[in-house]
Amino acid sequence: MFVKKAIAGATLASVGGMLPGMSAKSYGKIMGANDRILAASMGVVSRGHAVGTNFASQEQCEVIYSCDVDSRAAEKFSASVNEIQGRAPKIEKDVRKVLEDKEVDVLIVTAPDHWHAPAALMALKAGKHVYLEKPCSHNPHEGELLMAAQKKYNKVVQVGNQRRSWPNVMQGIEELHNGVIGRPYMAKTWYANNRGPIGVGKQVPVPEWLDYELWQGPAPRETYRDNILHYNWHWFWNWGTGEALNNGTHMVDLARWGLQVDYPNRVNSSGGRYRYDDDWETPDTQIINLEFDNNSVITWEGRSCNGKHIESGSVGTLFYGEEGSLLIEGGNSYKIFNLKNELVKDVKNDQVIDPTNRTNPAQALDALHIQNFFDGISNGTEVRSEIVGAHKSTLLVQLGNIAQRVGRTLDIDPKTGKIQYDPTAMELWKREYEPGWEPSV
Repeated sequence: MFVKKAIAGATLASVGGMLPGMSAKSYGKIMGANDRILAASMGVVSRGHAVGTNFASQEQCEVIYSCDVDSRAAEKFSASVNEIQGRAPKIEKDVRKVLEDKEVDVLIVTAPDHWHAPAALMALKAGKHVYLEKPCSHNPHEGELLMAAQKKYNKVVQVGNQRRSWPNVMQGIEELHNGVIGRPYMAKTWYANNRGPIGVGKQVPVPEWLDYELWQGPAPRETYRDNILHYNWHWFWNWGTGEALNNGTHMVDLARWGLQVDYPNRVNSSGGRYRYDDDWETPDTQIINLEFDNNSVITWEGRSCNGKHIESGSVGTLFYGEEGSLLIEGGNSYKIFNLKNELVKDVKNDQVIDPTNRTNPAQALDALHIQNFFDGISNGTEVRSEIVGAHKSTLLVQLGNIAQRVGRTLDIDPKTGKIQYDPTAMELWKREYEPGWEPSV
């Protein structure tokens, strides 16, 4: 347990924006360090490994299950957690069996996108709290199911929009809301990377370490190919949601938060798979425009295959207002400019952040989001990325993808977020499921 305590203390101490008057010791007391939260981690490859070990590193949590259809990943994660907490979690590939264990308090969902909502719904039905990595859903219908299920079962759901808990980002948004740049009316968001081609997949035997049937789970069945796992599923509509939801969700969530908007009235998207000729289905180059009733707009620019920075960063959210602009880059920082483009305030990032690191770009800062989740469970505190708000942010980029796929501007009901006057586009509001796997509340 010494290792866990040391990591937890280092995590808290290394975050420069702790709440006023709060020490690492007092933080543990406030959060109920003696109340053990028992968690199961589902999907422990790459990012899932990082999130799960971050949970294991928190003083009041013990990870008791390593759940993955890749036996190699499950064993590796179990060994990593054992080093942290002095006890190895059980290995179980089927999340349904994990959820039968009454000892489990929390399901951490970091599996591929097509599993996010179905697994969270199963967990809520089983009486578990859920930490759900973004995007919260594969399609808008699943987001509606999640909101209904959270309300029905009254469990805590925290979505992995971790920047909602980064102290300097929170301060920057508060300044924005207090009028530091006047009325903000536009937010430009972006993501840039240099991803290579994925080639043309070949049908090959399923590896012995993989339960491919269970990996597909709710998704309609496709033959196994050698360019799907473990990351390229992001670029196939059957399992993934493209760069817009893979990375755009984070920045668009900040934009919606900053502009204090809910649902848009018009959405359009342009782009496509421009860089390589391969199996990649979703856009590698995309611009989404979202217009709102209060005379404001959000734009998202995604470039998966050209990493040229904007405003000196590979990711960011830039707010334009009547009296200046406010920039939130990839890290725990922000800058304010006047209308003459002069820098008038620079709140520095006090953590090393690498937004292109798809595994663990900001462990210490993300621990604050996990602690907020624990506080919601132990003390009833409202979590910062609750499911209703997370659905609204996720829906923005989902609507962008729908506009992209149908090739036209969508009219949206600003009260509900539903697509109007376009039955063909509404067909993409939900997806087809493998028979027997249809999610429900």
